[in-house]
Amino acid sequence: MAVKVPKACKKCSYISDDDVCPRCGGQTSKDWQGYLIVVDHTRSEIARKMGLNANGKYALRVR
Repeated sequence: MAVKVPKACKKCSYISDDDVCPRCGGQTSKDWQGYLIVVDHTRSEIARKMGLNANGKYALRVR
């Protein structure tokens, strides 16, 4: 049984298991650090500073 490795988008930092980001269509990478879960992006100071406009799982740094 193969384990899927989570990948982060190089454009929007969204974390998914896909090779192409389902949110923006950007290229994804296995090389990322930090994990952020945004529950309410309208009230989140971190989401505002990162420029996020949707709830979800995000990486703090993507290479």
